[in-house]
Amino acid sequence: MRNWISAAMAAAALLMLTAIPTPSQTQQTYKAPKAADGHPDLGGIWEYMGTANWDLQDHPAQAGPLWQLGAIGAAPAGQSVVEGGEIPYLPAAAAKKKQNFANRRTLDPEAKCYLPGIPRANYMPYPFQIVQSPRGILFVYEYATANRMVNMGKAQEAGSDSWMGTNNGRWEGDTLVVDVTGLNGLAWFDRAGDFASNKLHVVERFTRASPYHINYEATIEDPSVFSRSWKISLPLYKRMEKNAQLLEFKCVEFAEELLYGEFKKQPAK
Repeated sequence: MRNWISAAMAAAALLMLTAIPTPSQTQQTYKAPKAADGHPDLGGIWEYMGTANWDLQDHPAQAGPLWQLGAIGAAPAGQSVVEGGEIPYLPAAAAKKKQNFANRRTLDPEAKCYLPGIPRANYMPYPFQIVQSPRGILFVYEYATANRMVNMGKAQEAGSDSWMGTNNGRWEGDTLVVDVTGLNGLAWFDRAGDFASNKLHVVERFTRASPYHINYEATIEDPSVFSRSWKISLPLYKRMEKNAQLLEFKCVEFAEELLYGEFKKQPAK
């Protein structure tokens, strides 16, 4: 009798497991609600919950750049979001990346409260909001009140280089594709010193995969820094609090001493 009951329980447990859809099955069957433009609704407040902003590639936990802070400011361990695991730097660029990391306390644009650039704006540890309309899709970021407008009409050429670039969007099925050019090359990809030049070209893909997350991909190419194009992929999670909203993180005042402290210490002439 015991053996029969155990076998029945095991069979029931197996049946329950096979009835639960896997993440890939959920993404294949999920149909996102439609926005006013007739395409999947990407509207809402989203945030990445991972360590890509510390380092896009595999990395162990390690001390931060200021030993005086102890464990505060230390970098958590994390897994790579880079397809294949490695960023294909050209030799001279790989050497510069190492220099960036060694001097990250003063060189990282995030420390100076500069605009984050693309794709970094999407995986910093701050939420951002997507507001969707037929003519354009607005991205508003909590960090440094950064923002960008994705043009959904006739593609526009970049008039000049900027931190957030010129963004032209189109729909490929249920995926929003954003082609980003005109980036100034001053932003970093992470706190590890990964970087590109003003020849950077980013193609992003946003796919609503469930009620609670968007699959995000970015293909990156810059022939002056990398030997080939490469791609990152990660999930963006929807903020589900009843009062979810973007708050202010205007960080210029926090960076004033870093940027201008040495000048303030000089005696006036």
